[in-house]
Amino acid sequence: MNIDLTDTTSSRINAELVKARRSLGSPAMGMVLTLVIVTDEGNHYDALKAASGASKEHPSRILVVVRRPGRSPRDRARHRLDAEVRVGADVGEAGSGETVILRLHGELASHSHSVVLPLLLPDAPVVVWWPEDAPPNPAEDALGKLAQRRITDAAATEDPVGALSMRASTYAPGDTDLSWTRITPWRSMLAASLDQKLATIDSAVVEGEEYNPSSELLALWIAERLRVPVERRISEGPGITGVRLETADGQICLDRADGALAELAVPGQPDRHVALQRRTTAELLAEELRRLDPDEAYAEAVRFGVNKISGPDPAHPTPASPAPAPTEASGVTETSAQTAQDAASPETAATEQPTTAASPTPAKKKATSASPSKTRAAKKGQK
Repeated sequence: MNIDLTDTTSSRINAELVKARRSLGSPAMGMVLTLVIVTDEGNHYDALKAASGASKEHPSRILVVVRRPGRSPRDRARHRLDAEVRVGADVGEAGSGETVILRLHGELASHSHSVVLPLLLPDAPVVVWWPEDAPPNPAEDALGKLAQRRITDAAATEDPVGALSMRASTYAPGDTDLSWTRITPWRSMLAASLDQKLATIDSAVVEGEEYNPSSELLALWIAERLRVPVERRISEGPGITGVRLETADGQICLDRADGALAELAVPGQPDRHVALQRRTTAELLAEELRRLDPDEAYAEAVRFGVNKISGPDPAHPTPASPAPAPTEASGVTETSAQTAQDAASPETAATEQPTTAASPTPAKKKATSASPSKTRAAKKGQK
């Protein structure tokens, strides 16, 4: 059943929902949550399609908020609410629950929470999803304050890495990002490989597309959990293409070149193929709706700091922070190169050569793990 309402109110929309349920012979709602989607006119179709797919696993009332403030001062001064009510699984993208598309015109676009609040299911959790442009602080947004969970997507922004830095600075319990949801199979497979092979991890490498926030989050998760140096390498994609964990017994390697099938190599065990297919937005959303408690693992990973991940290109620093000096941006890789250049220069050959010959192990440790500030202090002492 599809009902169009022009210049309406929230109370009238509620009345039409009750009438539609009764006409279909289902007076009981049978929905477990309210999903609020905040989007625009151009993207609401794809977002609603994904939400409808997720509602087959989690029957819910879907409220699509489309803001249309208007371009001219006259249009912005007016206010009007248009609604489209869809009830029944056989109507378009209605899914397994109820769908209401709310178009807020004029000044009403700035007060969407007052329209959404009367339409929330009583005594049911509320989830707000921003498929495209999310507010700087979702927890402080008027709609975000109504929700137990707030879902964003850094991959849909112009600056994905900068968006992750913003999410870290404004994180509140209940926040999550679909870029984190995309790496769930990777985290599960890597954890399972370490259960099979008990080994000490010395370092790690994560390969993926350049502007892929999921690659950054996976590197942050490995660095935060294992407390080892992690290098972020650029590949052609799609998405994440490989993870390598260096151990004393060899390399644990998880490669996925085609975006569907991956190969897992563990020292002392035969190589095996595992399914790591890139999932649809509906599948990602369904996973997030399975748990409505705060995701502590995501909080610890995103707060770890993208600037702590070593990158192969010093000329491309983290977009969210000012461009550091070349010796500070490259991390482990460039520190090793700078130490090698100092050892080869005529001015420092007299001082560096005896130290390297007498104690090669400390010199290697300094080149791989010393921070940039300690490296500068050592050079100052040598001079």
